[in-house]
Amino acid sequence: MKRIVVASANKGKLKEIWEILSDMSVELVSMGDLWNPVPDIEENGTTFFDNAFIKATWVYKKSGMWSLADDSGLEVDFLNGEPGVFSARYAGKQGDSAANNRKLLDALKDVSIEKRTARFRCVIVLKTGENSFVTADGTCEGTIGFAPSGNEGFGYDPLFIPAGEKHTMAEISSEKKNTISHRGNALKKLREKIDELSI
Repeated sequence: MKRIVVASANKGKLKEIWEILSDMSVELVSMGDLWNPVPDIEENGTTFFDNAFIKATWVYKKSGMWSLADDSGLEVDFLNGEPGVFSARYAGKQGDSAANNRKLLDALKDVSIEKRTARFRCVIVLKTGENSFVTADGTCEGTIGFAPSGNEGFGYDPLFIPAGEKHTMAEISSEKKNTISHRGNALKKLREKIDELSI
């Protein structure tokens, strides 16, 4: 069974990846399984692909194992695609979801629901060798609500209402989320590419 290191310490993200790839003939391990404390990899790319590639390459070089990394974020049309690659540190501190959500609501204050269109975008890179990798991407269209709602998920999930849904991403089950989310869509594409590899 092929071991793949997931280049993340985000428990919510790890849970999603494990749920979607759990039935494949691969063993997923986290950075926390290999390093304590978990190293902080600088994400200084200008695109989601850049950051995913940086993380996957760093972990591959340090571990010698296939390494899977994703970079994802929220693109709000009214804000010209912001927060984008800065989604996790939109309010300054890395990973402060409550502060990020407050800043986003402030930026959209008095903006009508018709103009609050947005999407989650995810790009995944699986580093399989010194000079080889596969990549996949996915999106989930929706709108930004007027107040946080729901306790599931993480990040901007309490504000994001997927297209065709009445509830936020933080109010739906993880099973349903995995069928419509940006990361779920990207991982489904990646599954097909992994199946084509000789493992």
